[in-house]
Amino acid sequence: MVQRYDAVVVGAGGAGLMAALQLAGHGNVAVLSKLYPTRSHTGAAQGGIGAALGNLEEDHWEWHMFDTVKGSDYLADQDAVEILCREAIETVYDLEHWGLPFSRTPEGKIAQRPFGGHTKEFGKAPVRRSCYAADRTGHMILQTCYQQCIKHDVHFYNEYHVLDLLIEQGRCAGVVALCLATGEIHTFHSKAVLFATGGCGKMFRVSSNAHSLTGDGMAVVYRRGIPLEDMEFFQFHPTGIYKMGILLSEAARGEGAILRNKLNERFMERYAPTLLDLAPRDMVSRAIYREVREGRGIDGKNYVHLDMTHLGKKVLDEKLPDITEFARTYLGVEPLTQPVPIQPTAHYAMGGIPTDHEGRVVMDEKNTPLPGLYAAGEVACVSVHGANRLGTNSLVDILVFGRRGGRHAARFIHENDWAPLPADADSAARAAVSQVLNSTGKERAADIRDVLQDEMMDKASVFRDAQGLSALRKKLGELRERYRQVKLEDRGTCYNTELLEVIELGCMLDLADVLVEGALAREESRGGHYREDFPKRNDQNWLKHTLAYNTPRGIELKFKPVVITKFQPMERKY
Repeated sequence: MVQRYDAVVVGAGGAGLMAALQLAGHGNVAVLSKLYPTRSHTGAAQGGIGAALGNLEEDHWEWHMFDTVKGSDYLADQDAVEILCREAIETVYDLEHWGLPFSRTPEGKIAQRPFGGHTKEFGKAPVRRSCYAADRTGHMILQTCYQQCIKHDVHFYNEYHVLDLLIEQGRCAGVVALCLATGEIHTFHSKAVLFATGGCGKMFRVSSNAHSLTGDGMAVVYRRGIPLEDMEFFQFHPTGIYKMGILLSEAARGEGAILRNKLNERFMERYAPTLLDLAPRDMVSRAIYREVREGRGIDGKNYVHLDMTHLGKKVLDEKLPDITEFARTYLGVEPLTQPVPIQPTAHYAMGGIPTDHEGRVVMDEKNTPLPGLYAAGEVACVSVHGANRLGTNSLVDILVFGRRGGRHAARFIHENDWAPLPADADSAARAAVSQVLNSTGKERAADIRDVLQDEMMDKASVFRDAQGLSALRKKLGELRERYRQVKLEDRGTCYNTELLEVIELGCMLDLADVLVEGALAREESRGGHYREDFPKRNDQNWLKHTLAYNTPRGIELKFKPVVITKFQPMERKY
């Protein structure tokens, strides 16, 4: 079945919806999502969106830019960061005008609170920059943007899983997707395609990511010869619920919550004496791991406490209602009177599909765009996050670059005709699905996924070294062989979620391979990538981006320089 749309957006989170809004009115627009749109993972973002509005104290976008570049351990491209921080302000006001119910100051302005790594006067002290709607900011963004898309007649294909990207004569020609409700394969012929499919955190055992975040968009594009950038950099958020990984937002520490070890020490005084618990996430996560390693975890276990007991009922109920309810529901802990057990949780992929400032996907180290193909949000890497993303900047990223990608795609579909559809456009996708459905092997996808998640957590999380990564590379090869023997119990067509899980597992295996190769090659420590055998940052050899290509000979790595404009690399002190 072939359907034609001027533009197709894959993914219905904040980036996809923002892009679709820019495209609405410029042609026929379809949004494909493997979930109902308001279940997208943007809805899980709690703490806020960073923008230098200056509503509560003096602030400037240049200060926001400095914090973003410094937080990135100087791997972010500074021209892109400038766009991010400048346009964040206008983007927040757009959301306000669309009806997003921000929390307010007594004067009626958008309220703002401190967040990790955000400072005033280029690092002198914390600043209130995070605009928020209690601790449900992402949920409100998702609802607001979805309502605007409905208002502007965007066409949604819900529960469609994209299997393949179509490229013909050097241009993007559309995508191929599986309809979960019927099991039918659909080809979407399009002038422009924008991927906004989110991250890949479910390759780790303890993750804040939803079950749907399996890196499908990254893997589909990677298999078509487009590189992935900086995939070795994966952020672990310091405060996930113990064992479960469910996120307790940085908003709690922004409101004054304190991290404590078994001695009841505020241990961040040792690691970041100025910003304390609001230091960048990579630093706080490593500090927690060190406390546990040195025997100061709670009850000898691998967690510490997040103490909110001094904040009072009013703050917890009005500003942190979801966080406190999560602690009660999942741990049986009352945050008013008891500290909450937390541990670092796999949270965010800094790397992804490389793009330029307009959201155009680029194919090489010279930033050559592939006409008609775009990406935005966590699936993409315009490199505003570098080696470590600042809190709040994920929501800034999806909206600023979702908007820019959608606007450029709108111009593109006006200025260009259709690329021809490849012959037998859906043949590769049909063959892949048929192979899984008709497999006679004896392996279960769930068993392979369990091993993958445990191995990634053990050998490629907060701390890494060559020995562990090499062992992981070997294990991934074994898992790949087992994956070829996966057999389905369910061979039906209607809502075959087992088939979907097998497809998702293949994506995660591909991305785990890329992460490990990049992490082994990068013999330094920078941001979220910490090599215990190379504990120092090495700007002389490694101030550059990694590009990983899928080739018949295996993964090949190339590199491209970091764009430095205003801020020269310096030691990160907080």
